[in-house]
Amino acid sequence: MTTTAIPSLTEEQAGWAPMIAIALGQALMSFNVASLPVALSGMVASFNVPPTTVATGIVMYSLAVAGLVMLGAKLTQRFGALRVFRVVVAVFGVAQVLMTFSPTATTMLIAQGLSGAAGAALVPSLVALIAHNYSGKQQATALGALGSARAAAGVLAFLIGGVLGTFIGWRPAFGILIVMSGVVFMLSFRLKPDAGRPDVQIDIVGVVLAALAIIMISFGFNNLNRWGLGIATPGAPFNLFGLSPAPVMIVLGIVIMQAFLMWTRKRQEAGKTPLLDLRVIDSPYERAAVYAMFTVVALEAALNFSVPLYIQIVQGRTPLASAIAMMPFNLSVFFSAMLIVRFYDKLSPRMIGQIGFSLCTIALIWLSWVVRNDWSEIPVLFGLVVFGIGQGSLVTLLFNVLVTASPKELAGDVGSLRGTTGNLAAAVGTAVAGALLVGLLSAGIFSSLASNPVIPPYIQSQVNLDSVNFVSNDRLYAALQQTTATPVQVEEAMRINTEARLRALKIGLLIMAGLALVAILPASRLPGYKPGELPDPSPVPGTVAPRTT
Repeated sequence: MTTTAIPSLTEEQAGWAPMIAIALGQALMSFNVASLPVALSGMVASFNVPPTTVATGIVMYSLAVAGLVMLGAKLTQRFGALRVFRVVVAVFGVAQVLMTFSPTATTMLIAQGLSGAAGAALVPSLVALIAHNYSGKQQATALGALGSARAAAGVLAFLIGGVLGTFIGWRPAFGILIVMSGVVFMLSFRLKPDAGRPDVQIDIVGVVLAALAIIMISFGFNNLNRWGLGIATPGAPFNLFGLSPAPVMIVLGIVIMQAFLMWTRKRQEAGKTPLLDLRVIDSPYERAAVYAMFTVVALEAALNFSVPLYIQIVQGRTPLASAIAMMPFNLSVFFSAMLIVRFYDKLSPRMIGQIGFSLCTIALIWLSWVVRNDWSEIPVLFGLVVFGIGQGSLVTLLFNVLVTASPKELAGDVGSLRGTTGNLAAAVGTAVAGALLVGLLSAGIFSSLASNPVIPPYIQSQVNLDSVNFVSNDRLYAALQQTTATPVQVEEAMRINTEARLRALKIGLLIMAGLALVAILPASRLPGYKPGELPDPSPVPGTVAPRTT
């Protein structure tokens, strides 16, 4: 068993100036994706589209990052992290110009796809820049700062986006990112330059297989609601003997992902440069960290979509109200992501992981019990804070486990693995949350209408029940005014809608709690480093880094 003690504070340490530019680079991406849920009602009104279309914008961004981040890692290795960092920050700024002035929902989706493509190269460059500038305990602190930058950007996005969305509109929030991109680009000239490796090869076959697998999985999950969970709906573009294409795409994506891993292993054994160096996932510890990271990010994405959906669409409240409701959650993520580093010399990653998922489980069960029609209630805010503490601690911990367990030269591969896992999880979490809540809502409404004597079938036929979605009571009332429903029937329909929405949210939260509970299992496979120790991150090339148990 080989371990290296964490360097003491008396050792020579690097300055923190480079971390400012790195953290702001992370903040660019996080601010963008966190602003989308806050802008939900504004985009729905501007583009005249359902909320799930805005959710597709989140999926488009995450899909582009997840599908291209491995390619971004190789570009970082080939051309140098600093050069790639500057180029993609500029591209990100251009994407935000397109986003700010997008005239249609299609343009918005294209802008998010371009932002995701830039983020795909930005994610591994951030990790490589940290590995190039920091080591030991400073590196752990820098990784915590990167997680805190992500959380801080989420806080600011909810706050600034909420204020601007309420009093001006949703577009200025994305206009801020144009200015931020320029600032980050200028600060990049303060970073320490690094040399690229022209000998690094780009595995084109691997790029195609990885991107295709991720696209199939993401699109499958994102269209479960519209195309059908099993039997194809009328909205499906085609069907396979009556079967919905959505689950078929998910299965094919998983198969293609297995083909990618087989191809990568074969290429690595032949001595060629793989798209993803499999040494970053060659142990049960690292695989457990990947599974756990996927779960916690998916849970965060599901909650981040569910809360603004309920507040803005169901309750009909302002983006500012959504921002205020989510502020305790985002603040708890911010502080826990930074402060969890202080416990690394007292608790093992395994113990922190188990505690973190336990907190998430308890918080989600609590939320499903106490949630009513007002997210400002103290019990609800308490549940969000507890979930934020667990989520923020887990993301920073799991990222640190992956970085410290791999050689420094694989930092880009670790960054791409983090980007692929996190963004695929965000896309799947958002898509599944939307499909799950709408599915539960539909089931609740149809169940209530089937045995309701107040609203007869001829009244039901005047309302489009083929595409049930979350709507406020005001919009439902306006729609019912166009029918022959009596005041009593309108009141009954409003009651059914209100109860079905709340029931769908409660059941959705319970299902999320079950997923968090199951995730304690991979967390129990995390390494049990002794307090004050880290694994040796510099093994002989081609071998596995020694680990403690």
